[in-house]
Amino acid sequence: MTNPARFVITPAATIGARLRDALPVERLEGTGFPGRWVGGVAMVLGPLLMLTGALLRARFHFFYPDQLAAYERQPILMVAAYALFAAGSLLLWPAVAVVAARIAARSVGWGLWGGCLVMFGLFTRVFHAGVDHLAFQLVRSQGVEAATEAVTAGYGAFHIFSALNLAIVLGWIVLALGAWRTRVLGPVRATALGLTAALPLGVLKGTTPLSLVALAGLCAAMVPLGLSLLCEAPRPNGAAVLRWVPLILVMLGLTVLLGQAG
Repeated sequence: MTNPARFVITPAATIGARLRDALPVERLEGTGFPGRWVGGVAMVLGPLLMLTGALLRARFHFFYPDQLAAYERQPILMVAAYALFAAGSLLLWPAVAVVAARIAARSVGWGLWGGCLVMFGLFTRVFHAGVDHLAFQLVRSQGVEAATEAVTAGYGAFHIFSALNLAIVLGWIVLALGAWRTRVLGPVRATALGLTAALPLGVLKGTTPLSLVALAGLCAAMVPLGLSLLCEAPRPNGAAVLRWVPLILVMLGLTVLLGQAG
């Protein structure tokens, strides 16, 4: 007589188990979403990409007419500078999420408000990056004078993201204070993180000496923390890394191709 309570392994369950063995994903309890691997990589790459982008455009005056004129003269350099800066800004959200989760594990209020304020402010930077891209396309299609006139006409226009400008400035200060109070960061690196509040915010903003100080502080605070996260045990075995890396690269390539297709 057969046992009716016997479990039958379905093909779907077998496939799922094989995928978990081939492409293991670490549990998120230690750092919370999005996990130490995504967060650690973002902590290392995000600040460094922003600093690289800022350095590439540092030779040009920071205000928008000069930035548009610089694009007309050296479009490849300016596209690379703004793309790297925007990519770094985008990567900051998982980095901030992990830092905020670590702070919140010891003080919920500091982690919650610091993380939320910074991430809401990061949406503003992404919005500005879209406007920057459009302005550069106007230079390419209509000339620098017409593009400058168009940006001038709409520079002070209201948009909903302008309400978040203060959030990112205050957010870095709150996050830095929370990291210091909870000892997630020491006083020197927490101070360096707070310097990020000085990073200029707005459409077609170039690089100033204060920008470089703010980004150097962000790197000093985030990069060592990201490296320490990535070096923590347990570490994935070599076979899992060799399977994950090509898959991620293929996915990134597909997203670029699909994005260009519209």
